[in-house]
Amino acid sequence: MKIADVLAQGAVPVVAILRGVETHEVVAIGEALVEAGVRLIEVPFNSPDPAGSIAALSAALEDRAAIGGGTVISTGLAEDLAGAGGTFMVSPNTDHAVITHSLALGMDVLPGFLTPTEAFAAVSAGARDLKLFPGSVLGASYVKAILDVLPRETRVWAVGGVGPANIAEYRKAGVFGIGVGGSLYKPGDTPAQVGEKARALVAAWAASEG
Repeated sequence: MKIADVLAQGAVPVVAILRGVETHEVVAIGEALVEAGVRLIEVPFNSPDPAGSIAALSAALEDRAAIGGGTVISTGLAEDLAGAGGTFMVSPNTDHAVITHSLALGMDVLPGFLTPTEAFAAVSAGARDLKLFPGSVLGASYVKAILDVLPRETRVWAVGGVGPANIAEYRKAGVFGIGVGGSLYKPGDTPAQVGEKARALVAAWAASEG
């Protein structure tokens, strides 16, 4: 599934970042996330066997979640991601070649940016969704300022330091979605623990609406 497919089914625009996840546990954790309402799942490429984990999630959750890869910093990793069944690419930076190659492979892209220059470079490469990273460094007020100058159709996702305690602040500033890593999953967490934290995150998102 692509991101748009998941959102069209009413899922919240929250990406679970499973940095450090092991392939043998990833499906159970993915099932817990989906059951809790988090249906966008990213496995960073600096995790153990990321392609194996992405392939396992894609096979198990293909009609219930969008599975992507993070820390995609080369066109080779983009190819590995697409080959494993991933449908969206997340990067910590703005790399024109990685963005355009990922789009050519049929994937959604969420390139990382911090400055206006990086944001416009990503838009120029074809990105509609941008990942503000690290999101907490400049705060929610920065989101509002950057959205004032970006093309109207651009969607900003805040990643890094965003969670239940400040979701409402970021949504008010105009973020479209968020990505959550260490406060949602840390290596060693059980599926039950991840599910509990995911439910709290979804509840906070719902409470911040309106």
